[in-house]
Amino acid sequence: MTENLSTKYNPNEVEAGRYQNWLDQELFKPNGNPDAKPYSIVIPPPNVTGKLHLGHAWDTTLQDMLIRQKRMQGYDTLWLPGMDHAGIATQAKVEEKLREEGISRYDLGREKFIDQVWAWKGEYADHIKEQWAKMGLSLDYSRERFTLDDGLSEAVRKVFVTLYEKDLIYRGEYIINWDPKARTALSDIEVIHKDVEGAFYHLTYPLADGTGEVEIATTRPETMLGDTAVAVHPEDARYAHLIGKKVILPLVDKEIPVIADEYVDMEFGTGVVKITPAHDPNDFEVGNRHDLPRVNVMNDDGTMNDLAGKYAGMDRFAARKMIVKDLEEIGRLLKIEKMTHSVGHSERTGVVVEPRLSTQWFVRMAPLAQKAIDNQETDNAVEFFPPRFDQTFLRWMENVHDWVISRQLWWGHRIPAWYHKTTGELYVGMEAPADSENWEQDPDVLDTWFSSALWPFSTMGWPDESAADYQRYFPTNTLVTGYDIIFFWVSRMIFQSLEFTGERPFNNVLIHGLIRDEQGRKMSKSLGNGIDPMDVIDKYGADALRWFLSNGSAPGQDLRFSYEKMDAAWNFINKIWNASRFVLMNVED
Repeated sequence: MTENLSTKYNPNEVEAGRYQNWLDQELFKPNGNPDAKPYSIVIPPPNVTGKLHLGHAWDTTLQDMLIRQKRMQGYDTLWLPGMDHAGIATQAKVEEKLREEGISRYDLGREKFIDQVWAWKGEYADHIKEQWAKMGLSLDYSRERFTLDDGLSEAVRKVFVTLYEKDLIYRGEYIINWDPKARTALSDIEVIHKDVEGAFYHLTYPLADGTGEVEIATTRPETMLGDTAVAVHPEDARYAHLIGKKVILPLVDKEIPVIADEYVDMEFGTGVVKITPAHDPNDFEVGNRHDLPRVNVMNDDGTMNDLAGKYAGMDRFAARKMIVKDLEEIGRLLKIEKMTHSVGHSERTGVVVEPRLSTQWFVRMAPLAQKAIDNQETDNAVEFFPPRFDQTFLRWMENVHDWVISRQLWWGHRIPAWYHKTTGELYVGMEAPADSENWEQDPDVLDTWFSSALWPFSTMGWPDESAADYQRYFPTNTLVTGYDIIFFWVSRMIFQSLEFTGERPFNNVLIHGLIRDEQGRKMSKSLGNGIDPMDVIDKYGADALRWFLSNGSAPGQDLRFSYEKMDAAWNFINKIWNASRFVLMNVED
């Protein structure tokens, strides 16, 4: 035996064929002992958008340590694998691939485009499973799930219909975050704010009666074409005489009223603000209070529409430059004040997000959030490790807004709502209406987090509460995840599970941080500092990588990757290897 053991640890030799051997013996399935205590973990489902990164390797290493320990202790363990269809992220990838071929999704049509996405999913799901195998993850593949499975789709429809019947889902017209590249609504937490160089454009609007003008400042002159009022504070003595008068909107030559509203900050700027109800959430509220019209001057792709007059068809930023130039020519531009300000960008496409008036579906969050908050005071509370993240969760729940759940995409769970072609009547149900030829289904799909919020119980067979796995393994024991998705995912699983099962989805949440490079920077394509865990395994072996990931930082803290640390991890594994060789050389049989 010792003659066959190399004096140096060679992970490629050690690992070859071992994983398949484990699978052949079905070692990763629950032990089936009815007297054993169950212990279950559901994997945070990776998106079928590409390869797994080091963050996935860290996350799954911690889960595998837990599940293997419990398995060795005699628990009836289930580690359930699966993947997320990842609506906007996957659709953006497939559209990008088609663009390189000179095709758009509109050229293909909905059905053929979805066929393309399923083909993408097949390719990348296989790739992810190869990576799971290379990392040695002890997953029960016989229970693998996908968020667009028939069973999970039934769960999604059940939740949507039930919340709608409870008046916790509604359809309404509001200002939402709009991604002009993906041409879809986004929720607040899908918007990343970045500091960018911009400007305050100081403009004058003349009074219609010719008695003077008012000065306003805006960072978005292109939206002035949709102004329907200017506002002053009701207690601002400087402008009391203007309330009820009209001003003329430059470039459009349209009269709009001067209104009084407490929203205006007397101390900021000139104390006069333009009101654009279709292009700003605060202006939208002011518009509602004063019954102002909503004039949307932009198309869904970020170009100006016919209501923008001569600027119609121009990109929003090109229109901004032209409008500023035209205002200068007519003497209505006072000055341009350079400044740096925070601007929302789409998490997935990177473009500047546009606040836009749109009819969407929303979840009424207040009662669902309150149930989750109250639950944290009971014996059924979800316990966070480290405990400080309980406060992160509670703060989010206490300040949550209604959740916009409709997406103007083709890939995802179609909203189970139909409109009568003649009467316009709305029908919401598990299945299409009986006379389906007279009805048209809502074209939108649901936010991908809507389905992944059901992951801990939908994967176990819910809504069939008699399902064996649901009875045996739900609620799950531990969720392992990064602190960056407490808002996106953890909070939503908690409130949906409490609402639909009456149980917390998991007893514990083990929180880890993000993996950064040696300098502490986030890994990204733009910086070129990303590390492929498969390359690390090729060089050092899965155990060395897992040892580094599990020992590299305290719970909840970020982890810095370096090859120097990987050398140290390999040396540690090599010590175990040589200790094993020594033992084998000195024992008989």
